[in-house]
This record gives sequence, structure tokens and C-alpha cells, in this order.
Amino acid sequence: MPTTPTPAPEVQAKSRPRMSTRNRLLFFATGWLIVLMPFLFWWNTWFGRHLSNHEISQYLRDDNHPRHIQHALVQVGERMSHHDPAISDWYSDLVRLASYRVEEVRNTDAWVMGQDTSGTGFHQALLGMLHDPALTVRGNAALSLVRFGDATGRPQIAELLQPAVIPSPESGKLIDAALAGTAIHQDGTIAKLQDENGNKTEIRSPITGRLREVSVPIGQNVAPGAQIAVVNPGTEQVWEALRALYVVGQTQDIADVLPYERDIPEVPDRVREQAVETEKAIRSREK
Repeated sequence: MPTTPTPAPEVQAKSRPRMSTRNRLLFFATGWLIVLMPFLFWWNTWFGRHLSNHEISQYLRDDNHPRHIQHALVQVGERMSHHDPAISDWYSDLVRLASYRVEEVRNTDAWVMGQDTSGTGFHQALLGMLHDPALTVRGNAALSLVRFGDATGRPQIAELLQPAVIPSPESGKLIDAALAGTAIHQDGTIAKLQDENGNKTEIRSPITGRLREVSVPIGQNVAPGAQIAVVNPGTEQVWEALRALYVVGQTQDIADVLPYERDIPEVPDRVREQAVETEKAIRSREK
């Protein structure tokens, strides 16, 4: 006689422990911060964010945050291009910032003052900036002076076409270096030194460009002032310099122009074409 199968015992599903309200709040708060922090960083560093007149006045005097000053300068420059009559309220600040302690601020300031040749004190301030210790500041001041019809900065413009030779700031052993051909941003690290006490020093590029060569093999000791590397100037720097020399260049500048006429991958077509036109313009003035 067949037996009735005994039903299998029911398996009671285990319930998962629920997250406490406190932990849920912490979880969501952490997730929100992960999203919020990059946004706040972008919001505070993006120079395209519109500033009110009050914010510009505040930012131009914010010595604790040089990037705020830079942000305000960019906004003033943009308003200059749209002939905003309110910008003259900040012209005295632009003249003051020509000697500011932070290179990036001076560099932006030199560019901005070139946007309005009627600005009181701009011409004289730019002439003073031709002696700035930073190559890019000297170059931007010289480029802006061309807009004033002033060719005083012609040597500084020609300097923008030349490779930057990077010296060793101190004695030590080269322990690391970027590879030749690496794209380098201004103030980007090119190499690292280590002194006899184990202290490390980063060697940075004064310009944006491409690393042409590292002159010292890794592991070799160098003396202060010894050549460490050579950086070729970036496309935009070369482009602006060639355009300026088209207007103010002299015969002795042709030697700096000619390398950019070569048909090589490192020289974009627009730069090569500008170099050819710049040479023609210089030679036509010397006839």
C-alpha cells in the first residue's frame, strides 16, 4: 500500500538586518558629498562663472585666494571686449596687480591690460612688467604693448619662440625625470633632485610646451645652475609671438622665426603659415 509522502519541512527565510536610520543618513550624506565636492571645486576654480560687480571688487582684493583674483581679472578682460563702461572702476586694481606676488596673477593681469589701450596707467605698468622675473609675464606684457603701438618688448616676444633651458636650482642627484616628448604644462614637474640629506626638490617648467630633452641621466649628480632639461614652447605661445613679430619684428628676429617654417609634425600648419607670413613682413620692412 503506497505511503503518502511526508511534506518537507518549511524553511523559514532569514530576514536581512535592516540598516538603522542613523547609518542610512550617513550613507546618503557620504554619497552626496562624493558628488558635491567635485562640483564645489569646479565652481570655485572655473573662471567662466559669472561674477557680479560686487564679487569682482571683492575677488580683486582677496589676497588669501589668488585664484579669486585671477578669476576676477578674466571677467574684467571679457567685459573689456564687450566695452562694458563699468570696468573702468577696477582699472586702478589692474595697475596695482602688475607687481603682485603670484606669477599667475601677474601673467593674467598683463594680458588683461592689453585689452584696452585707453586704460590710465596701463602702458607704464606694462613697460615695468618687461623686467618681470617670469618669462610668461614678460612675454604677455610685450604682446600687450604691441596693441599700444609700442615695440619696446620686441626682444621679449622673440624670447617666446626660443626653447626654455631649465637649470638645476641646487646641487643633488637626479632621481626621476619625464620622458622626452612629454607634454608639459606651465609649472609642471620635469624632474626631481635629491640632496645628500635625502631631501627632494621638484624641478618645474616655466612654460607650457613639450619636453625636448633631459640633459642629465638619472642617477647623476648635478651642480647648481647646470642644465637639466630643455622645453620647446607650446603652440599658442608660438602663435601669439609670430603674430606680434609680424607687426614689430626686425631682421635679427628671422633666425627665431625660421624653425617654425619647417614641414614637421611638431609644427601645426597654421603656425607654419604664420611663420612664413611673419618672415615676409619683416623682410618687406627692411627693404
